[in-house]
Amino acid sequence: MARRGKDSVLTEITNKNCPVDKKSDLRRVVYVYSDDLIAVCDQLPKVQCRARMVHSLISAYDLSRCMRCVSPRPAREDEVTLFHSSDYVDCLKRLSAIEDDEKYDEEAEEFGLSYDCPAYPGVFEHACVLAGATMTAATCLMSDLCDVAVNWCGGWHHAKRHEASGFCYFNDIVLGILKLRQKYERVLYVDLDLHHGDGVEDAFCATNKVMTVSFHKYSPGFFPGTGRLTDTGMGTGRYYSVNVPLKDGITDAQFVSVFTRVMELARVSYAPGVLVCQCGADGLTGDPMEAFNLTPSAHSQCLQYLLSWNIPLLLVGGGGYNFANTARCWTVLTSVVTGQQLRSEIPEHEAFTEYGPDFELELQAGNKINRNTNEYIEGILQQVKENLSHVSCG
Repeated sequence: MARRGKDSVLTEITNKNCPVDKKSDLRRVVYVYSDDLIAVCDQLPKVQCRARMVHSLISAYDLSRCMRCVSPRPAREDEVTLFHSSDYVDCLKRLSAIEDDEKYDEEAEEFGLSYDCPAYPGVFEHACVLAGATMTAATCLMSDLCDVAVNWCGGWHHAKRHEASGFCYFNDIVLGILKLRQKYERVLYVDLDLHHGDGVEDAFCATNKVMTVSFHKYSPGFFPGTGRLTDTGMGTGRYYSVNVPLKDGITDAQFVSVFTRVMELARVSYAPGVLVCQCGADGLTGDPMEAFNLTPSAHSQCLQYLLSWNIPLLLVGGGGYNFANTARCWTVLTSVVTGQQLRSEIPEHEAFTEYGPDFELELQAGNKINRNTNEYIEGILQQVKENLSHVSCG
């Protein structure tokens, strides 16, 4: 097969979709979607069949008509190795082609390809599809085809340069950011997942061209065990890694308050040209992680705040292991970027029975004890403010 040129994605997009009306007052949104992408995402360990459930609810609310649907292309091997090491990529590719259990050897262990990240048949091709979807979204932003690009099948923030980790094989976020860096001088990445965005932070901890901000649970023994308040980056990237370690039980109001205060400090100090937001939903009430008391309203308010900056925004998915609640959350976020109001009653569709017994879009907040005292939160904010005082947007 002939190798396609760097503009092939743009060519495919403009050929398959109607022209963009730049005079429109509506926000231009690209939704990265294809049946193949959903099928691949549905085969991933831990989130099997989640992608179809998310897309089905978005479709049931007829939100697709408010967005430009763009089919992604798989990332090429030479694109993946812009971040991941050749040795790791070669190992994943080799193990992906083997059917039996003999593939679990010392080399597989070395590259994290066991336990949470088994090297099942076809995993290399699947990882390329997922990475390519986020890179396609980034290309749409760079080409001014949209103001917001959405890929709910992305968000695999734990993968490292040399290894798979936490159900993540290729770090699509890092690859998407590297794509965006071809145009934008400063990229601001924000992570809403319950788990620390360690793979993305590690990738950019020594540069001031990308600022990473992660809001996550931090507790002894909780995966991945990183993301302390004092982890701020190194070298020229010192103070460009921002971590907001939270305790169990945080509520919507407290989370949104912390988020907006931290992100306003980041915006003023860093002046980014583009935003990337990982919208992990495993902090929602009802998730098997059983940590935070959040509802989709918290994510929605955080997103509305980011949209008020009026700069290009790339949205990806992430964690979320109560699939019905994750679908609720990402559908609500899709309605926010498209400016649509959704009725409370879940529309009848193929996954309708999964939303019982109330069959409503909204969630009731959880009732776990909130361990985040006002003193603890204020201490975090003071330290973040001090750290960001060292940041320059020049």
